Amino acid sequence: MTTTATPARAPREHWHYERDIPWNQLDPSKVDADVLKVAKAASMVEYNAQDYGKYLCSVFHDDLEFQAAVHNWVSEEVQHGKVLGLWCERVDPTFDHEKAFKMYREKIVINTEAHKSIRGSRAGEMVARCMVETGTSSYYSALGEATEEPVLKVICEKIAADEFRHYKTFYDNLRRYLDKDKLNKWQRLGVALSRIAESEDDELAFAYYAANDGGEKPYDRKIYNREYARRAYSYYQPKHIERGLAMVFKASGLKPHTPVFNIATKTAVWFMGRRAKQKRAG
Repeated sequence: MTTTATPARAPREHWHYERDIPWNQLDPSKVDADVLKVAKAASMVEYNAQDYGKYLCSVFHDDLEFQAAVHNWVSEEVQHGKVLGLWCERVDPTFDHEKAFKMYREKIVINTEAHKSIRGSRAGEMVARCMVETGTSSYYSALGEATEEPVLKVICEKIAADEFRHYKTFYDNLRRYLDKDKLNKWQRLGVALSRIAESEDDELAFAYYAANDGGEKPYDRKIYNREYARRAYSYYQPKHIERGLAMVFKASGLKPHTPVFNIATKTAVWFMGRRAKQKRAG
């Protein structure tokens, strides 16, 4: 798809990690140890947006309109990683965000020069990106409500708002490519489910390892995936799960609030509850 849009503009700034965060209200005494661990891991993934941006701009090399959106997205995602890393460093002075991130990048390598989407089509790529934003918007909403630390609450609220807006950006661009790529709702659902399943891969597990145990213990994906998931999943409430599934259904071309949706919601709530029990049992 060729577009006559103007070249990418400088990224806009909605808020700044120094100016708009009430750092003077930071209260380490209200930080739960598990919250700190998952926040450290999240800072790794968010901070790595530059490479994902290069990948997307390579896949959409002739779409200047979408590239402009990608540049804005990258700027905001990197800021998410920076503000989370700074919060973690202030709560735990032994944590070195840049050092942990260096280890993370050495393991998580993205093909930034790909000329075709790994999802099979550009529309499929947009569906996958919608899944990522669904997960992050739900996650930061849940984490922000779970923590008692006032500064992290503000940070999570701001990040979640950005992620919901990012979802809309990718969804709007998905609609631009659907007719061209002829992706039906079942194909879209297949992409969505495959991207969700990838949360069990190295990206989050190694982020947790690099941020919390890097260099001290050998890496085992199964162990660190469990360590991350049993903590992160415990913060979700049914309302977060239901809203996230509604976003998944929308991106897949399915209608939410139907009998199928209700069954999917109950199943997801059960699954999250099972992971939360693992945390309590562990």
